[in-house]
Amino acid sequence: MEKDKALDSAVSQITKAYGKGAIMRLGEHVAQRGEVTVISTGALPLDLALGVGGIPRGR
Repeated sequence: MEKDKALDSAVSQITKAYGKGAIMRLGEHVAQRGEVTVISTGALPLDLALGVGGIPRGR
């Protein structure tokens, strides 16, 4: 599909410009608890939406 090609192209360009891990497709890689050190935002819905339970340290 043309939409998928456009999305792949955009992800590729962002990855090339900002490095691996700068962007990913939803559900592509789910970090395991403890894999990433995080700082909680204090808002549970936001922590869950971020995918790792808060704001990743060092990012």
